[in-house]
Amino acid sequence: MTEAHGWLCVAGLGPGDARLITPEAGEALAQATDVVGYQPYVARIAARNGLTLHASDNRVELDRARTALAMAASGRRVVIVSSGDPGVFAMAAAVMEALEGAPLWQRLDIRILPGITAMLAAAAKAGAPLGHDFCAINLSDNLKPASLIEARVRAAAGADFAMAFYNPRSASRPDTFGRVLALLREVCGPQRLIIFARAVSTPDERIHTLTLAEATAVMADMRTLVIVGSSATRRVGPFVYTPRSAPCAE
Repeated sequence: MTEAHGWLCVAGLGPGDARLITPEAGEALAQATDVVGYQPYVARIAARNGLTLHASDNRVELDRARTALAMAASGRRVVIVSSGDPGVFAMAAAVMEALEGAPLWQRLDIRILPGITAMLAAAAKAGAPLGHDFCAINLSDNLKPASLIEARVRAAAGADFAMAFYNPRSASRPDTFGRVLALLREVCGPQRLIIFARAVSTPDERIHTLTLAEATAVMADMRTLVIVGSSATRRVGPFVYTPRSAPCAE
């Protein structure tokens, strides 16, 4: 990144604790003239002279990306902030989408800076539940149909992946996660371990491990990351882990 020309960085702010923001992201923020993002994430950035904060509402990701790209094209040093990692259900994909129809913007100095996503922060708190093959599924139906969500959950459960679920339950869709839990009990059985990790790395953090038989939909909200183990996942003392190897098929 240079001072003479505009640039755009898409940076992850981690799951909540400021210590989990990478030095690379911190450096970009220190050099930025503008920070763009969803209101709660921009609110995490300290105001300073020479920095303009541009907070916007949820569900305007593409408009946000275009605004940031236009500012970078005008010579500004712009950071788009996301929570966690910007490439995991976040703003990096929106920036790429905006670039598809704008060849001139493709020449800009654009960098995607990785961050610690909620899935990894939650797994570390619980032990090592993602120690073998796993997948991540966003349970929000804002950008895909609920039927596709349920098909992907069924396929992942049938393949015996450990699964991490983002955005499990909100006020606008209170029933989706209940259907997912019922599907998981059907495919995985009631004794499969499930971890509810809420507000990881913040003062409100709660980690709760139980079985699918004991889990209820109201245990999750939009600040909760849910991990469901594979058939090999088990407890060891206060921790949960999935062994690094899998048995050979007969």
